[in-house]
Amino acid sequence: MATLNRFIQPIIVFFDLIMVKGTMQKTTIISIALLLSQACTPRPTAQKKHSTAQLEQRLEQIDTELGQLASYSLRSGAGANGYRSEAHATPDSPEWVEVDLGREISIDEIVLVPTLLRDTKKGFQAEGFPLEFRIIAGCTNDPGSIIASFTEQDKLLPRIAPMIVPCRGTTASWVRIEADQLSSRGIDEQFTMQWSELLIFCGSKNCALRRPVTTPVPDAQPISAWGARFLTDGSVPYLMDAASGDKGIAFLNSVGVADHPTLTLDLGAIYPVSQINLHAIDQSDTVPQAFYGDFGIPRHLKVEGATQPDFSDAVLLLDTYCQNIYDIAPIMTWNLPETACRFVRLTAIEPYIFDDGLHVGTRIGFAEIELFANGRNIAFNKPVSANFIIDSPNRPLSTLTDGLNFYGHILSTREWLNQLARRHDLETERPVVALELNHRYARQKTNLTLMGWLAALLTVGIGFTILIDRLIRVQQIDRMKEQFAADLHDELGANLHTIGLLSDLVIKKSTDLPEGTTNLLQRIRAMTKQSGIAVRHFANMQDANEIYTGLKVDMQRAADRIVGDLEHEVSIDGLEVLKHLQPRTRVDLLLFYKECLINICRHSGATRLSTRLSATPKQIQLEIRDNGSGMSDRIDQGVPPSLKRRARLLGARLSVESPEAGGTCIRLQLNLRKFGLKNRTTYEK
Repeated sequence: MATLNRFIQPIIVFFDLIMVKGTMQKTTIISIALLLSQACTPRPTAQKKHSTAQLEQRLEQIDTELGQLASYSLRSGAGANGYRSEAHATPDSPEWVEVDLGREISIDEIVLVPTLLRDTKKGFQAEGFPLEFRIIAGCTNDPGSIIASFTEQDKLLPRIAPMIVPCRGTTASWVRIEADQLSSRGIDEQFTMQWSELLIFCGSKNCALRRPVTTPVPDAQPISAWGARFLTDGSVPYLMDAASGDKGIAFLNSVGVADHPTLTLDLGAIYPVSQINLHAIDQSDTVPQAFYGDFGIPRHLKVEGATQPDFSDAVLLLDTYCQNIYDIAPIMTWNLPETACRFVRLTAIEPYIFDDGLHVGTRIGFAEIELFANGRNIAFNKPVSANFIIDSPNRPLSTLTDGLNFYGHILSTREWLNQLARRHDLETERPVVALELNHRYARQKTNLTLMGWLAALLTVGIGFTILIDRLIRVQQIDRMKEQFAADLHDELGANLHTIGLLSDLVIKKSTDLPEGTTNLLQRIRAMTKQSGIAVRHFANMQDANEIYTGLKVDMQRAADRIVGDLEHEVSIDGLEVLKHLQPRTRVDLLLFYKECLINICRHSGATRLSTRLSATPKQIQLEIRDNGSGMSDRIDQGVPPSLKRRARLLGARLSVESPEAGGTCIRLQLNLRKFGLKNRTTYEK
């Protein structure tokens, strides 16, 4: 209601002010404009912290940054899902998990990766992600301290991205997650605590990798997609899809069982190797996948390091078994005991057995082999050799260390997960910014529409003000005309009447007047009578037809009375057009003609004159010629002011010439059409 009053009040004030007269009109218009502009100015609120330009810039920044971040490419096929607690009927059932780091470590970041549910209506969603939980870290024989706590007000859901918890400066030998409010799982709507992966970083190293996990209830099914050991196995529900890099080709080759196929990397120098990442081949090559994702991965793999090329000083770095599909992941990661190595050898003790129903054989294959020392992949672009024949030139050994996977560049695990978390934050922020912008655009559109209406109203108001001012001025002019007409009637009419009476008296009392004098006195009497009628007509100003019944007759009569004994002729063409002239125009035209005749009689000394009036639907032309002395004697004076005034009142063009043959030619031209249209001020229809 307050907003409505804001717009109505200026309109009320406007109509109060439009009646102001004289010098107040300019002030009125300015006041109206200020009031309307104030009404249309949006009121700032505390919630609008940024300008529209800043929001537009922020939206552009978000879109630019999103184009540089890794994308969500979710895994398919079979594999481990992570940890799932016991199911509960109510959400306020406490649950916890604890990771033993083995020793006190300075940690700086914890990453919580949700397990994902494929919802038929909402798409992929986090499943069993606690609504309220806290993270506690401590050392041996230490109750620990809370390093982070979250509630529903933090709006962590919905999400499919990992959650990043900074904890720089924290020293701990164990990390525990305690949940007080659980969320439901999709299968039966019971309440659980679920995580796909828990990663605890010290720099680029995941200190929680394959560390033991303690839960309230031990795993009931040792072979299952769910289990406490899967919480720290390094396997997440995503495929690494970086924003840059070309598609890489995975290495895949047939091998012999008895040969114990090996792949040897020459690092070029001795490095303290502490981690190995093995990337499975082409996890998303087809939909659905043609295999479980373990194609080419040895069932028993041994990794050795040495400083000598013959491995005479070999040190066992890793000896791992893949007992089932849950031990395979797109990226398989192991922390190794830090060992000085230049050469690293991978030996397939039990290679992958390929059997498609038609062919049986053994194969070995990886998309990438990464070796880390001090947080850096030292195997990048290093040469690889094999003890078997390479049978596919399209899959050379160099693809094992080219730094590319099926989607492009391979990122470090921490950077990759941080980019996914950043993508979640930006994709959550973007619709909020876009919605605010859309609201502002809609508000601007509404304001523009309102301003258009107010501008139209202002235009109408100004026009109305001008109209009222004009009406007031017309009324003032009418009163002046009325006063002038009354004075003219009373003063000049009385004098003309007196002249007429005196003329009658002279005629009656004088019997010995010279010949012709009586005729002149009678003409004087007729003229004074006609002049009296004209004075009454101008005083009334109601209908010009009261004395002017026809332009041709009136012009002939005026010539007879004014020029007297001069020889004259009047020629008029286009009477039909003249009949449709406005009465005021006919009067002004006749008065112009009379003024011309008077000037000729007074100044020209002419004995003969001619008048020609021609009228067409487009224009009227009046031409008056005499045989007098011409304008040469009066050339410095120019056109008589009385003729100029009458021509101006008519809105006509006037010219006065002195022909070579002598005399004077007065020419008046009046246009009846303007821009191809009839001039309504002079033409009736």
